[in-house]
Amino acid sequence: MGDRMPRENFRAPKKALSARFVETVVEPGKYFDGQGLFLRVTKNGARQWVQRITIRGKRCELGLGSPPAVTLAAARKVALENRGKAMLGGDPLAEKRADKIRPLTFRECVEKYADAKLAEIKNEKHRKQWLSSIDRLVMPALGDMPVRDICTKDILRMLEPHWRIRTVTAKKVRGRVEAVLTWATVAGHREGDNPAAWRGNLKELLPAPAKVAKAQHHPALSLGDVSRWWSDLAQRDGMAARALQFLTLTAARSGEVRGMTWDEIEPGSLTDSARSGGVWTIPVSRMKNGREHRVPLAPEAVELLKDLPRFENSSLVFFAPRGGILSDMSISGVMRRMQETEVKAGRPGFLDRRSKRPAVPHGLRSTFRQWAAERGYPRDMAEIALAHWQGSEVERAYQRSDMLDRRRDMMANWARFLRGEEVRADNVHRLGALG
Repeated sequence: MGDRMPRENFRAPKKALSARFVETVVEPGKYFDGQGLFLRVTKNGARQWVQRITIRGKRCELGLGSPPAVTLAAARKVALENRGKAMLGGDPLAEKRADKIRPLTFRECVEKYADAKLAEIKNEKHRKQWLSSIDRLVMPALGDMPVRDICTKDILRMLEPHWRIRTVTAKKVRGRVEAVLTWATVAGHREGDNPAAWRGNLKELLPAPAKVAKAQHHPALSLGDVSRWWSDLAQRDGMAARALQFLTLTAARSGEVRGMTWDEIEPGSLTDSARSGGVWTIPVSRMKNGREHRVPLAPEAVELLKDLPRFENSSLVFFAPRGGILSDMSISGVMRRMQETEVKAGRPGFLDRRSKRPAVPHGLRSTFRQWAAERGYPRDMAEIALAHWQGSEVERAYQRSDMLDRRRDMMANWARFLRGEEVRADNVHRLGALG
């Protein structure tokens, strides 16, 4: 067992535990991880997480649940939280005993979990979606149940009405319920396996999401309508219309554009000498994929930024009428009004070629992706432009380049296409050959 040999005398281990070791260890003993946390393996093979901790001068042990319901990562987090409470004069053992007097309901566990964990979700919109989905789909079925009594049949009763008709949402909700129940187990409010777990549990009882989910693609602008749509957009006033133009020129997401600040633009990008060399760098904190993303700015995007007004005491590039960030609906509203104008004029408007639904801002990314594919641009280059990092972790580790200079030419040609100036075919083929 090397550094993880069982020992009775507690001391800091030379090497922390690994998830693989926790899954496979069978020899009875105590296996220490650090922060007073250790895994106890009994002679009959039962395993339990235990934390040795000093509370108000008295040394004691806290049970933190058992693997696999409580993972190594989850046990570490709770052990660290308990240690923090004890250092500040709190008593995590007394809290645990008090909670056992009256079993907590699932609703109460969600509240406690939200207080402890939702701060990790940086995007406020996503935090609201998290809570809203639990409130709408889970609380009617599980809210008032003692969390210790919830079993697999209760999870099925909650999920089955939604699994086939709103599969994507139901899949997310299942994961959120699993997280709450894992927290409840670690915190001592329930015991046993997690009834919301997918592998080895619900996977055997529900059809795979990929088999039943109907792909709901955002309606995209048809390539044949692009120049007419772009001309219409350019004639519209307002900050939301300018944000929509910039979103289109950069193939960025709405949230990335709406949260854009002036300090994200590379110094010198807006000078006359850098008309073709502007760069917008979106920080990790605002990216969906958790990676910094550099966007080469076409000359049209640079000119758009140079013409924008500035809002006093605000660093936002695109701001609401009274200051603050633009709402997502304000940009969507521009496209909706453009469609309404078309319909009033007796024209079908700007519709998705397949679904025949009116195009929406997020669908413009699909329009760009289709344009790039049909013009022969390398797949990886187009995907990077959309901040889609492809392949395995190993492949991404080796793909260090973001192809910024090559993407600059592509985005400049995309801007020309928006204006109705198609790139010559021989140039496209030459660019495609570079990939």
